[in-house]
Amino acid sequence: MFNISDLTDQQIEQIKTWAENGDQLADIQKKINSEFQPSTAITYLDTRFAILDLGIELIVEKNQEEEEEKDQPTPLTPIGYVDATVDEIMRPSFLASGKVTFSDGTNALWGIDQMGRLKVDADDPNYTIDDEDMIAFQEILRDKLKK
Repeated sequence: MFNISDLTDQQIEQIKTWAENGDQLADIQKKINSEFQPSTAITYLDTRFAILDLGIELIVEKNQEEEEEKDQPTPLTPIGYVDATVDEIMRPSFLASGKVTFSDGTNALWGIDQMGRLKVDADDPNYTIDDEDMIAFQEILRDKLKK
């Protein structure tokens, strides 16, 4: 197993230079194995731990940052509007179900049970739905469920 205490100060500085030049974990791992030739080959996980222990921050390429931003869920509607969706496959024990985003950006699950009662389950259990939002939500549901 690899131990960072086996590295010299010069080797640590070299690893920092690689990281500053934009090398990623896999690149640094290969360079450590080829240039430092440790007694046992350093694994990717050992490289990751060594980088953390040394306090080195890797430079994330802008393309990776943009991809990560694209992976982030985007709100269904802009703040200030109420919008709702209807599930294609209804949740168990509901005649209809879906998701709603209220005007303040709060997301919730909704469902109409067997008795025709509307149930709304917001992310925050203490959330109170504004009267205007509830009216807008019910109108949207009426229109979507007519189809």
